Amino acid sequence: MDTMQQPPRPARKVRNISPKLVIWIIVAVVLVMLVLSSFFVVDQTEQAVVLRLGKYNRTVGPGLQTKIPLGIEASYNVPTQVVQTMTFGYRSNSSTSPLFGNTDYTNESLMLTGDLNIIDVQWIVQYKIEDPVKWMFNVESRETTLRDISQSVMNKLVGDLPILSVMTSERTRIEVEAQDNMQKVFDNYGLGVKIVTVKLQNIVPPIGEVQDAFEDVNKAIQDMNRLINEGKQNYNKIIPSARGEANKLIQQAQGYASERVNQATGDVARFNSVREVYEQSKDITRTRLYIEAMESIINPSSEGSVTLIDKSLANFLPIQMLEGGAK
Repeated sequence: MDTMQQPPRPARKVRNISPKLVIWIIVAVVLVMLVLSSFFVVDQTEQAVVLRLGKYNRTVGPGLQTKIPLGIEASYNVPTQVVQTMTFGYRSNSSTSPLFGNTDYTNESLMLTGDLNIIDVQWIVQYKIEDPVKWMFNVESRETTLRDISQSVMNKLVGDLPILSVMTSERTRIEVEAQDNMQKVFDNYGLGVKIVTVKLQNIVPPIGEVQDAFEDVNKAIQDMNRLINEGKQNYNKIIPSARGEANKLIQQAQGYASERVNQATGDVARFNSVREVYEQSKDITRTRLYIEAMESIINPSSEGSVTLIDKSLANFLPIQMLEGGAK
């Protein structure tokens, strides 16, 4: 039986891609890339510095901005509205710090005071980038420069003071002067940075016997201040009371003196009036004074209303009852 031969299958037609289509696809991709690389976004807290062929061209603000693509212009966003913080002598739990992982920062905080004592001073510096162009181009190692200047200024201020003053009364003055001095150096270097604040944190002697001794000194100072305050409190409580009592006694004495003086002045005036009358009529005045004196002696409670003659003749003698009757 002869095998039937199948007819050959027709060959598939190969569609050739047109070179023009490939070119158009490439052109479209390039155009999309060009359009996408021509725009960039600047956040509300940032400003962008635009370089053209590596040279500064302009600074733009927040929003959607444009630039020349193909690497002709490059943009760099700078956070000009953000307050940044640098710590000295310690670090927060942040892996963004270039020194993250190190736990000993005493090389930043150990200082020599004016009385040749060693002290551990920790502080923070908060700053804002004021001029993004100066910040990007005037200094190469920006954070290192900020740290070196801050440490230099703080070492100078602490080195001019005794250790107890640094730990107690001079903290505020150190913060103010450190901020002013750092700002002057930053301006001289053209860093484009504005210092917001300098704040001292922990100020303690080195760990060990020295620190224990200073803690005892601080406790003694606190006890001294407490006793002084208690003494002032007792003084303010007792002294005003004693002064009030003294003023009261003085006023009573002054009142008594005025009373005595007024009484003596009245007696003198009364005596002078009697004397003037006596000079005019000596016999009559003498008799009147005698009668008034006898009336006050016989019956002082009657206030001068005594009559010696008993007009009703109730007694054996025509004399009024004296102390209950005539004797």
